[in-house]
Parts: sequence; C-alpha cells; structure tokens
Amino acid sequence: MSDSDRPGEIIPDGHAGAIVMSDGQPQSHVNLADPEDLGFEYIALMATVICAYAVRWGPPRTFTHVGGAGLTLPRWVQHRWPGTPQIVLEPDAVLTELVRRDLPLPRGHRIRVRPVDGQAGMRSLTDHSASVVVMDAYAGGRVPAELATSAWWADVARVLVADGLLLANLADEPARSWTGRVIAGVVASGLTEVDLIGTHDVLKGRRFGNLVLVARRPDVLAADDLARALAQGSLPAGVRSVSTAAGGTSKPGRHAAYTAPFNDEDARASPQPPDLGRWRVR
Repeated sequence: MSDSDRPGEIIPDGHAGAIVMSDGQPQSHVNLADPEDLGFEYIALMATVICAYAVRWGPPRTFTHVGGAGLTLPRWVQHRWPGTPQIVLEPDAVLTELVRRDLPLPRGHRIRVRPVDGQAGMRSLTDHSASVVVMDAYAGGRVPAELATSAWWADVARVLVADGLLLANLADEPARSWTGRVIAGVVASGLTEVDLIGTHDVLKGRRFGNLVLVARRPDVLAADDLARALAQGSLPAGVRSVSTAAGGTSKPGRHAAYTAPFNDEDARASPQPPDLGRWRVR
C-alpha cells in the first residue's frame, strides 16, 4: 500500500495529545485539554503571526482554512476568540469524520468543514470574505501543484479583505527554488508584502523543512512587527523579508532567487519530503 492509499488514523502521543496521520504523514497534533498546545513548530509560528495581526487590527473577523486534518489551528482560534466564523476546506471527508468522532470540537464553535478541495472551495467563496486565509494543504506529504499557481494565488487574494493576511505552510529543499516560484505568484496576485518565517536552521538552508509564508497588501503588517512577535516567543525562529520594490531584488533565501511564477501548465507539487526521522543537511 502506498502512502497516498493509507487511511487516516489518530495515534496517542503518550502525553495529553494525539497525532492525526494522513497519507502516512503526520498532519496535526491535537490536545483537547489545552488548545494552546499546538504541537508542530510551524503551527505555533502561524499562531504567533495571527496574534501580531490581532494587535494591529483587532481579532480577525473571519478565517478560511485550506486543509483541515485535525483542525488544530481552528480549535486554537475558537479558544482565543470564541465564536469566530471559520470555514475549512478539507476534501478528505472520511478523515474529518474520524477527527470529529475521536477528537470532538468544542461546544459553541462556528467551524464549518466543507468536503471540497482547495480550488473548488476557494472559487465558491465570495469576494473579500476572509480576514485571514491559512493554507496548510498536503497530499502525500506535498503541497499539491494546483495550489502553487499564479491563478490560485489570485483567487486567494480575491477572497481576502483589503487588510487581510495570508499564511501558507510551505515545505522545500534547502535551495528553495520551488518556494521562489510560489512567492512570484503570490506577489503577482497583489499581496506584495511577503516574509518567510521559520526556525533558524531551515531559514539558513541547512535542511529540508517548513517555512511559513506571510503575505499581505502594503501597510497591513510590518516585518518589524513579525520580528518582535517572534523574539517574544519560545521558539528559536526568525523572519526573512522578500523585497518587491520596483527595480529591487527579491530573494526568498540565500540559495534561491525570485523568479517566474508557476502557471497551470508547468506547476509542480512541493518537493518530496525525506523519510520520517531523517534530515537533509547541507
């Protein structure tokens, strides 16, 4: 059985939480007793950015999540700002039913899970309907190619409010050539202020890993605000800004230059992750 054929499962972590597995890959960590226990580093970094955004604009009014799995971040949002309307686009209805049964959502939530893929689900949303869009969608451990194109990012930008925020969980090799093309598409959509945040070893290109792309229109959230929020957190994380000024040079990292966006004809999924428990060090 290939990883893509494996059914979802929930595995107790030996402490107070559980790991939600899908396609043979760990997708979420859920602690029903403590929604602030986010488990994965990149989820904690996303939460830090959302808090920085809330300081500037107040609690986000609406969320759209592309990818659901264990619904870890929607649970955290519900804990922080009870009753916040949230839409989750998660095509794996069997996994969602498993999560609802074994890891039930809190009372009073307004989390609506739609059993559709990201493309179809985003197309169905009205203009300017989301304060925050969170993209954390993987299939077989990879971001699907159709969620990396300039057309996809244009649709995301359409759904965001003018002062909205995009967060995307990206996974790439140290050279980050795939990430560079993703950034090009995001910038072309009009979300011209872009930063990458992550742990220092991933930012420095020492290993395969996750980076959180933070994108927005001008004057929504300053890179300095992100840096201060990260400095106050418990994770050893940093921020790399991507300059999009006219005539400037944009680099998502020291290994990869800003380049042309993916289109529908040449789009690629994110690189294959290494085996669990192994790192690629350079």
